This record gives sequence, C-alpha cells and structure tokens, in this order.
Amino acid sequence: MEGFVHNNTGKKQHDEPEKAVLAGLIYRDQTEDRLNEYLDELEFLAQTAGAVVLKRFKQRLEHPDRNTFVGKGKLEEIQQYVTDKAVDLVIFDDDLSPRQQSILEKELKCKVIDRSYLILDIFASRARTAQAKAQVELAQMQYLLPRLKGLWSHLERQRGGIGMRGPGEQEMETDRRIVKDRIASLKKQLAKIDTQNTVMRKRRGELIRVALIGYTNVGKSTIMNLLSKSEVFAENKLFATLDTTVRKIVYDNTAFLLSDTVGFIRKLPHDLIESFKSTLDEVRESDILIHVADISHPQFEDQIAVVNNTLKEIGVSDKPVITVFNKTDLYTQRNFDTYLPEVTKQEILQEFMQQWTEKIQGPSVFISATERQNIEEFRAKLLDMVKEQYLIRYPYQSAHY
Repeated sequence: MEGFVHNNTGKKQHDEPEKAVLAGLIYRDQTEDRLNEYLDELEFLAQTAGAVVLKRFKQRLEHPDRNTFVGKGKLEEIQQYVTDKAVDLVIFDDDLSPRQQSILEKELKCKVIDRSYLILDIFASRARTAQAKAQVELAQMQYLLPRLKGLWSHLERQRGGIGMRGPGEQEMETDRRIVKDRIASLKKQLAKIDTQNTVMRKRRGELIRVALIGYTNVGKSTIMNLLSKSEVFAENKLFATLDTTVRKIVYDNTAFLLSDTVGFIRKLPHDLIESFKSTLDEVRESDILIHVADISHPQFEDQIAVVNNTLKEIGVSDKPVITVFNKTDLYTQRNFDTYLPEVTKQEILQEFMQQWTEKIQGPSVFISATERQNIEEFRAKLLDMVKEQYLIRYPYQSAHY
C-alpha cells in the first residue's frame, strides 16, 4: 500500500490470528449492560482486524486511573491472564493517554492499543485509493505523534500485527520532525485531491445527488448494488467500504447520482473525521440522504442516534432524509418465536413499523435488501423525493435526462 510500511517481521507463522483480550470500565452513569454492548462492538472490530478475542475484563470505576487506566488489582488479573495464555494484544474500549499506554505495555509486556487506534488500523488495512490511504495515514500520524517515544522502544520488542499496520516500524529514523513534515505533506496531498473532487462534483452538478449514509455494516453497499445494479464490495465486516462510490441511476426516465459512503461508528476518532473531510463532502453536497438502519441489531436505536449526531457535527442535519429500516428478515428471525402464528408475527411487526414511522416523522420504508423485500416501495418513495428536488432546483424545466 502506498504511504504505509508493512513489516511483518516477527508475526505469527501461517497467518495465525493474534490472541487478544478486551478491557473496559463501567462508569458511574453507565450500566454493565451498556458496557457489554460496547465490548460486543469492540470484539467485532477486533475480529474484523483479524484477532481472536479470548476474554473480557470489566471493572467499575468512577474514572480511569491516570497511570494504568484500570485499578491495581484488575491490572494484576489481566497481567496474569496475558502471561498464562500468551496473549498478543490487549485492547481498551476507551482512549488511552500516551502515558497510560506506555505504562500498560511495560506492565503487561505485550501490545496495548485502544479503540481509536484499532479503528485506524482497520481503515489502514482497507484503504484502496490514494485518497483513502492518505486520509488514513494522516489520521494515524496525528494519533501517533504524542506517542512516538513509547512506540519506537516498544517496536523493538514487538513487531507486526494489529495496531502496527500503517506508518510504523521505521523506528529511530522516524522522529517528531519527520512525522510533522509527513503530516504537512499529507494535508497538501489531500487538499489537491479535494480540489480535484470538487471539480468533478461540479461537472455532475446538474443531476440530483443522493448519498447513502448509516452506521457501519447496516447494508449500505448491498443497497447500492441493488439500486444501481452494479457490483460494489460488500461483506459482513465493519468498514467494508472506505472509498466513496458514485453511480448514475435512471428510474422512470429520471436520472440521479447515488453515492455510497464510509459508515459511521460510535467513538469515531476525531482525527479520522478530520482526515475524511473530503469524503464527507460527498454527504455535505448531496441533495438527499438515505439513512440506512439495521433493525435486526439490538442497539439500532443508538446507532441511529450516532449517525444523526455525526450529521450535526458535519453540518448536514437539515437535508431531506429517507430512513430505510433494513434487514426486516433478520429482525423477525431474531425476535419472533418460531412457533408464533404467522398472523401474530405480522401484527407485531406492523405495530413496530408504525411506531418507528411515527417516531421518524419523515419518509421511511422497511426493507430487506438481501431478500429484495419491499424494494419497489423504496424505489417509488426515493423517486418521488428526487423529482421533488428537481422541481425545487429547476421549477420551469423537465427533470428527465
């Protein structure tokens, strides 16, 4: 990958996955159930990165210990387990300070990363275009800058694997000055790409633009494939799509542009949001947003809130939105007893759908993209919204192209 140094020296043979444990705190205003939800997602992130999670460590504290994040007794418990099971990696659900990370690595004698850097690592492994690679490397460099002192001494002992993908392993050659110069260079590179993308967007500016948004792994790329009849990479992993894909679509002689964008996630690293500014411009400059939600996920309501908060953060919360509640087939499988009469299932599902239709207070539709359920209603509602936007933009012209 251009812009990254992948040194696999010392990595396990035969691509054996790294053994990891997770650690998180239950704060005063939090429940253990909520922490379990966060750790479920953290484990999915770890699996996406290629690790096998062996155990979770949880502790109730009002605030993290300034040196070791967890308390002394819990640290000793983690330390013993890491030694006994030859654990390669400890992942903390909250951000660690450079001081905490350095102390923890010395105490645990293995790699220690936090949620933010795990996300950055996944992005590094999935970046394909020059823009995505530069965006991810910039975010990693900004994250690593205050951690350089501990990083290089640590890399002498432990190389390769999760948390090591990206701009690492040049050791003494890489210092603060070099990293700062690289950050400046990446910013210039992204500014140039951003200018090129702005020109491209202006060229296709006469068409209404629709952007697919949503939490990661809710089915955006599958919907993109369904609506555009094209092949966009989709899989059941977090952040399957990093690069924005744009397709021209024609329904009922009405043309519009549909873009698939990177998924959002809770506790998304701030550096990543900043680095992906030019990608998020696709969302900012769209005319309509398709907010996809996975209703089969136990925390889908929280996921909707995360996306809405991110939209506010990037200043696009006032755009027309159609909410697409995806994976209705999985919802019924996971929530309905197999012995429940079909009529009762439909009544419960209809009540659930009515409740959320009223709650959203805007256009919405319930579908299963993989099973192609209710797709025609979705297309009809989307087409109505596109035509409405054409009438607003070109009140005296036909929207047919």
